[in-house]
Amino acid sequence: MSAARVQSTNRLEWGAHALAVLNEAGYRRGGAREAVIAFLSGEDCATSAQGIHAALRAGGRAVGMASVYRALEALQNLRLVQRLEIGQGEALYEPLRPSGDHHHHVVCENCDRVVAFEDPALEAAISHLYRRVDFEIAGHDVVLRGRCPQCAAP
Repeated sequence: MSAARVQSTNRLEWGAHALAVLNEAGYRRGGAREAVIAFLSGEDCATSAQGIHAALRAGGRAVGMASVYRALEALQNLRLVQRLEIGQGEALYEPLRPSGDHHHHVVCENCDRVVAFEDPALEAAISHLYRRVDFEIAGHDVVLRGRCPQCAAP
C-alpha cells in the first residue's frame, strides 16, 4: 500500500475512532462536532480553530466559532486531539492518531510557516529519555523555531 493511501486510511480511522470515543463518553451526536472531526480527518498537520471555522464556513457549514472551540475542547479532553502552542499567538490542533503515529513541527519565526517533520532517531532519543525520568509520560511534541528558506535568503 502506498504511503499516501496509508496516511488517508489513518485519517479515516481517526474520524471513526473519534466518533466512537465521543459516543462511549456519552456525547450526543452534534453537527458542529462532527463537522470539526470530518475536517480534521482530512488534514495532514495542525490547524487553528480560526482556520477550521473559516474552512467549514467556506464549505457551506453554518458552524459558529464557539461551537468549534467547544468541539475542540471535548476532543482535547478525550485525548483525541493535541493542542499545540507554537508561539504564533493562537493554538493549533491536530488529531492524535490511534496508531500513535505523529510528527513534530518547524516554525518560521519570520513568516509563521509551519512544516511537519518526522525523525526516527529523535523518537528513539525521546523513548530513551522516558525511561530515565521519574514521570509517567503521556505524550510529547517538539517544535523547532528558525527561518524558512525563503525568509533566510538574502
